[in-house]
Formats: sequence, structure tokens, C-alpha cells
Amino acid sequence: MSDETVTDEQLWDARYSESERIWSGNPNAVLVREVTGLEPGRALDLGCGEGADAIWLAQQGWRVTAVDISRVALGRAAGHAAEAGVADRVDWQWHDLGASFPDGAFDLVSACFLHSHGDLPREKILRTAASATAPGGTLLIVGHAGPPPWEHDHHGVHLPTPQEVLESLDLPDGRWEVQRCEEHERTQTAPDGRPVIRTDNVLRVRRLDDRAEPRP
Repeated sequence: MSDETVTDEQLWDARYSESERIWSGNPNAVLVREVTGLEPGRALDLGCGEGADAIWLAQQGWRVTAVDISRVALGRAAGHAAEAGVADRVDWQWHDLGASFPDGAFDLVSACFLHSHGDLPREKILRTAASATAPGGTLLIVGHAGPPPWEHDHHGVHLPTPQEVLESLDLPDGRWEVQRCEEHERTQTAPDGRPVIRTDNVLRVRRLDDRAEPRP
């Protein structure tokens, strides 16, 4: 099978099939920081992978819809949720987000590291994510600001700045509050075991309640 015929679903299924776990099993630190203190409601986790973020949200009292393109990842995530005792609080859904999207409005929409080497229409997906954010709800987008230093073939993936992400959302004036739009550094372990510094970015915006007065 040539690279041109490999779908995103096949690509990610193959990656998740390489080992029993490819991520740490811990929720993203930025998600924990930004969501702690919010009143739990309905949450949407885009690109949930093996389920760590969705499980953590469920443990905090959220009702979670968790989405991924890999059925291998979703099956694994459902098993982890059952082990954590929150299987009844998470709805695992398969979506190719460029073609389909979960129904409903959500008090929290989280897209943490929604990157792919495949043909991922990220800007379109994130604009749909903004539309799915309920009045008064929060949209959280976390991404890499640059490729890992050990990876020399970046596959043409564009890694936008947080300001570029904000502008690409094309949010209507006066209807959203920008709460965080910044880059930050973190330490990650490279494949050879070395600690390396990586730069990521975070955008957190809140959709104003329709009853609220728009800010000038």
C-alpha cells in the first residue's frame, strides 16, 4: 500500500497497534491547569487518543463526549475508562473530524495536540469546535509551536502560533472573551532518553452568554 492510499484512520490505527500504550496515561498538564475550577458540565474531547484527558474530565464530574479517528485508540480508551470506574460518564465516538462532527453544544470543548501527518483540515475543525461551544462555555486549544528536535522530516505540517489559531477561528466581535493566548515551554523525554525543551501554545476563549452585554 503506497503512502498516497493510506487514510488517516489507517495511519493512526497502525500507530496505536505498534504497542499497548503510546501515551503516558496522564492528562495533559495544560488541560488540568485550565479546566480546574470550572463548573463541570458537558465536555467534548477532540482527538482523545487513549482517553487520558476524557477520563480525567469524567473523574472531575464532567459528562464527556470523546472523539478519535482510530478505532484501536477508542477501544483502548474505553477499557481504561472502565478500569477507572467512569465508563458511564464517557461517550466514545468515532469521527473523521474533517467529514463529521459530534452533535450538540458543550460547556467545554478541548482540542489538545490535534495534529496529524495526514490531510487534516485543522482550521475547519477548530471553527466547527467554536460553533459547538455553548454560550458561557470554554474552547481550549493546545498545540505544538514547533516540531520535536529529533524529528527532521516534518511532513509539511504547519504549526501555527496561538495568535494565528485565534485569527483562523474568525470569531465574531464582542461575542468571545480571550482568556489566554500564549506560548510556554515544557520538558519532554526524547526517544533516546534525553530531556529536551519543547515550546507549545495554548488558546483559551470563552463564549459569552447570549444574555451578556458584548464587551467594547
